[in-house]
Amino acid sequence: MSVDAELTERVRDELMGEAALAEKAMFGGLAFLLDGNMAVGITSTGELMVRVGADREGEALADPHARPFDMTGRPMKGWILVDRAGFETEAELNAWVRQGVEFARGLPSKR
Repeated sequence: MSVDAELTERVRDELMGEAALAEKAMFGGLAFLLDGNMAVGITSTGELMVRVGADREGEALADPHARPFDMTGRPMKGWILVDRAGFETEAELNAWVRQGVEFARGLPSKR
């Protein structure tokens, strides 16, 4: 697995201080889990996976840098991919990471 080291550090910085944070190799990339629930991840191609939930998916997909997360020909509801142009600044990255954190924190713990 080859994941962008700089992006990994940027995401770690955004998640610093989050309780029950874990990292796990998933989907050919790296996932960041909170209480066992994935919030965000990094693909092997350097895109950001964000778990926004079905209710916020339409809003998230309105961003020109976002698209549905689709690994098998069937998009996963509530999950999106954001290309690098969508999180160039720390503020942009923070906004995406916070969406993933908010969704993951709303789920029951898997721990």
